[in-house]
Amino acid sequence: MSSDADRRWLTVALAIVLGFMGVEIVAGILASSLALLSDAAHMLTDAGAIGLALVAARLAARPPRGPFTFGLGRAEVLSAQINGAVLLVLAGVIAWEAGQRLVDPPEVEGAIVIVVGVAGAIANIGSAWALSRAERRSLNVEGAMAHVLADLYGSVAAVVAGVLIVITGVGEIDGVAALVVAALMVTSGWRLLRDASRVLLEASPQGVEPERIGRALAAHRGVIEAHDLHVWEVTTGFPAVAAHIVVAPDEDCHGRRRELQALLSGEFGIRHTTLQVDHAVAPQGPIPIEPLDRSG
Repeated sequence: MSSDADRRWLTVALAIVLGFMGVEIVAGILASSLALLSDAAHMLTDAGAIGLALVAARLAARPPRGPFTFGLGRAEVLSAQINGAVLLVLAGVIAWEAGQRLVDPPEVEGAIVIVVGVAGAIANIGSAWALSRAERRSLNVEGAMAHVLADLYGSVAAVVAGVLIVITGVGEIDGVAALVVAALMVTSGWRLLRDASRVLLEASPQGVEPERIGRALAAHRGVIEAHDLHVWEVTTGFPAVAAHIVVAPDEDCHGRRRELQALLSGEFGIRHTTLQVDHAVAPQGPIPIEPLDRSG
């Protein structure tokens, strides 16, 4: 489910994030900037997101075996869910610290914030470019991309805060910028948790309506009834359908099954199907009763 190219570009993005995260931590401490430190914390989640994505991609590439008949594709979904939860926790910590700084703002070196913020934006653009080179768009890769893009916005917020601090000398702006970063982290974290939970709870894929699929199956020629319909997503990009189909007694059930599979593939993009096709029971007439032989 994942390719060597995906893992290679994930590794490039991870190297960029880790390298700049160290620079940002040092600069944030020297400049007493919570905006930079919060952005560095967000970069830590970026590194964690990409690292988990790498591990999950390796697991997802393993073929099905033993009790894992679908393989380990959902490792990528678990990775996205963990990343989303971590984002929400760190957003809460940063928001708390930002509130403290709004009440009692320290002196912030705006010039350092500007320089490091610009460098951080460049690093995030490089990471986003590396992730965009991945061949497969999975929730796993999209989760890592969401981290990097949110961090890019955080770097922009740090630059704006640095400029305003240099111009106005108002230290509270640093706390406001940190709150912006926290809000972006909440948005990304919530989206990852929501999308990953949909897959784990076996909801139908986004944009796929089970009712529409059911109507299409039931309306197909020769079909009398379609029930026990289940539409879910094994992992990102792997939708599946299972259903019980009843056809008329004189229908070719194997031919109808092939037609329905082609319908699901062509109209809904679902190629993994499990269709149980049975003939309807022909109505039986009254059972003849033989007259009793009373002779003898």
